Amino acid sequence: MLLRNRLLSLSLTLFLSPPSPLPKSASFLFSFNKTISHSTHKRPESKPDVSASRAAKQPMSERARFAKTVLFVPPGVDPEDVTDEMILPGSNIVVGPYAGHSQIKEVEFVKSSGRAKDCPKDDRPEFAILGRSNVGKSSLINALVRKKEVALTSKKPGKTQLINHFLVNKSWYIVDLPGYGFARASNAARTDWSSFTKGYFLNRDTLVAVLLLIDASVPPQRIDLDCTNWLGRNNIPMTFVFTKCDKLKASKGKRPDENIRDFQELIRENYKQHPAWIMTSSVTGLGRDELLLHLSQLRNYWDQ
Repeated sequence: MLLRNRLLSLSLTLFLSPPSPLPKSASFLFSFNKTISHSTHKRPESKPDVSASRAAKQPMSERARFAKTVLFVPPGVDPEDVTDEMILPGSNIVVGPYAGHSQIKEVEFVKSSGRAKDCPKDDRPEFAILGRSNVGKSSLINALVRKKEVALTSKKPGKTQLINHFLVNKSWYIVDLPGYGFARASNAARTDWSSFTKGYFLNRDTLVAVLLLIDASVPPQRIDLDCTNWLGRNNIPMTFVFTKCDKLKASKGKRPDENIRDFQELIRENYKQHPAWIMTSSVTGLGRDELLLHLSQLRNYWDQ
């Protein structure tokens, strides 16, 4: 019951106090999106999951069932063994056994591509950042790398209209994709987004996961739910990244934590196991380190 209560109160407590640092005992542990196992992209064969074998031999407890349904439990972690301390602050992500270095030391812009087939041809893993226009996509990228204007920020939605690759630590990519739903773009530009961005998702073998950004300062948007459902139907691994979680008071409507809960309720209608999610703010830095740990674990599992 303690685990359930902690998760239900997670969002609210984050607004009342600064984000908690990751325990030192877990500094070598990270989390990764379980939906990756359902992806159509190429994956190296993994070692047998001991926890899965153990689960098959005995009935699942209520605690384990809750963990598998609501939390993101990575390979190598038995749902029966999940504790409060294993959950990354501000997320539903359970810390797993795969270790790696998450610090960003350098980042460089590589290229912009108008077509998926023009993207870099190397085998480095990459994470695509996607979201509705004005969701704070560029601000999040700049916050992650802690450099201003690495990704162009603009008050005009729809500014990014190409596939932009940024090389991090000379080993993996952050991919800035065009925002969807921008009203000022022409019909032709909207059509181009649909065609070349979906082509990128379906044909990019080095895509590890999509970070789908959701604006927590507004109620759930149909366009975000449609994008989520499309990614799910096509088995594209995803993590929900809730942005603008620093806005404590909503001028109209509900608070960010309430909007997040409403969005999660809608997602549960289509997902038996909830995808990974995390709360962030490019203003306060909330969730930055935890998100980088999440990406690190994904890369390590990819590379094994």
